[in-house]
Amino acid sequence: MPELPDVEAFRGVLRSCGQGHPVEKVDVRDAGVLRGVSARRLRSGVEGHRFAEPRRHGKLLIAPLDDGPAVVWHFGMTGELVAASSDDPPHDHDRVVLTLDGGRQLRYRDQRKLQGIRFAEDEGAVAELEADLGPDALDLDRTEFLELLAGRRGAVKSVLMDQSLIAGLGNLLSDEILWRARIAPGRPAKGLDEGEARGVYTAMRRVLASAVRAGRVPPRRTWLTGRRDDASPVCPRCGTKLCSGRVSGRRTVWCSNCQH
Repeated sequence: MPELPDVEAFRGVLRSCGQGHPVEKVDVRDAGVLRGVSARRLRSGVEGHRFAEPRRHGKLLIAPLDDGPAVVWHFGMTGELVAASSDDPPHDHDRVVLTLDGGRQLRYRDQRKLQGIRFAEDEGAVAELEADLGPDALDLDRTEFLELLAGRRGAVKSVLMDQSLIAGLGNLLSDEILWRARIAPGRPAKGLDEGEARGVYTAMRRVLASAVRAGRVPPRRTWLTGRRDDASPVCPRCGTKLCSGRVSGRRTVWCSNCQH
């Protein structure tokens, strides 16, 4: 599932392939990924215009156009933005293809189509899409983070994954952060003392820094992420068999020896 680091990588794709280039054609191959906009309106609003500097808020990729509107991508569980050439063969899951000058293309590829593409007519419409999101995880300072955790009754993992509180963290990142901080995912957020909460914040910053550089949550063998899908997964730190359960309906992996 694309999380903050993946979407940051897609922003790099859009910046390098699309920024400043005119969109010559919008090919909607599957309107099932369009949200609140018709294929005709997307084409009329985008064709002939240029992308300005893209930005990201949590898992949203926001691509303003030169005349005010913006294309907004949400990648759901299986979406991605791919740079291609018009000569490259189509992929079965290419849902919307933007052809720019020089034959370059931006392809929105998505197998499950759980989210998709929106078209915001102006800055106010973009603000409405962002209104339900908390601050981006990369923008939170430690004081803000500690205040956010204080008094939250839910499990600490649930708090990390709540996009209305912190935008950008998903299942893999949350498990990795809590494993690094040695905090059990089911513990109530309000039950963490200040030292533990600081440890979660430090782990979040370090995990995000590495993951953004990698363009994904890297499945390194020294990371929980690199072990969680093994046939018999063990903790990369202490070798204890990893536990698996559900927190807020999501599969959750942790080490009962390291995390308390």
